[in-house]
Amino acid sequence: MAKRIEGLGDVIGGYDVVLSDVWGVVHNGVEAFQHSCAALAEARRAGATVVLITNSPRPSPGVIEQLGALGVADETYDRVVTSGDVTRDLLADAPNKIFLIGPERDLNFFDGLDVEMVAAADADCVVCTGFFDDEKEVPEDYRDMLTDFAGRDLPFICANPDLVVERGEKIIPCAGAVAAFYEQLGGKTRIAGKPHRPIYEAALAAARDVRGEFARDRVLAIGDGMPTDVRGALSQGLDLLYISSGIHVREYTVNGETDEAILNEWLRQENAAPKFWMPRLA
Repeated sequence: MAKRIEGLGDVIGGYDVVLSDVWGVVHNGVEAFQHSCAALAEARRAGATVVLITNSPRPSPGVIEQLGALGVADETYDRVVTSGDVTRDLLADAPNKIFLIGPERDLNFFDGLDVEMVAAADADCVVCTGFFDDEKEVPEDYRDMLTDFAGRDLPFICANPDLVVERGEKIIPCAGAVAAFYEQLGGKTRIAGKPHRPIYEAALAAARDVRGEFARDRVLAIGDGMPTDVRGALSQGLDLLYISSGIHVREYTVNGETDEAILNEWLRQENAAPKFWMPRLA
């Protein structure tokens, strides 16, 4: 059973490195969670190195800019590693005629890469950073397009493996939901973000760049997403602090509070064993 803790300070003495999720832990896409920022800043003052590890499709400079705009102070973290950072590496071995599924604001994902943006009919590869309109669309809206891509055996590179994310009080679908639907239609996907190894190796390398070598059992991951944060951390053999008031909150909340017995049963059914849990990072 996961151990309920009152604050990150209860356990930070046992760790040298913190790999913290961003969306759902540090902010909700609209505003920063100041209690979470303060907790991570305090962990740094206690001697830990904090790397923010996010499935955002944006390369890290764009995410750092976004963090500042949302009110996340610089002292909250040492480094930022994004799915966008590691996904760009996948394009090195991919065909270079690219069709983008995602909003125009994500076109900077391709800055500096030797690719040609083309129409769907001319594409040799698909890159998905999200939906064209994530406020209105669902994966089924892309059935005809994806069926055509799968029939042509086009590789589908997913820059954001998250299925859903919080945006304020809303739950918004992400690129991972489109990738999952593409697989259902028989297509092949390539993914480097959470829960896959490349983003964790990049995050650990970033931590080493800050502090030098450290033992893997001195790394604590923090996250709220079962298919990404939880599966990723546990598959990498990392201790995990699970944040319960995230995207899965409805699974175990009774009268506005996390029911610990229901939570632990849900975790058991998911075959997931985080070491610690708390409602919000504080």
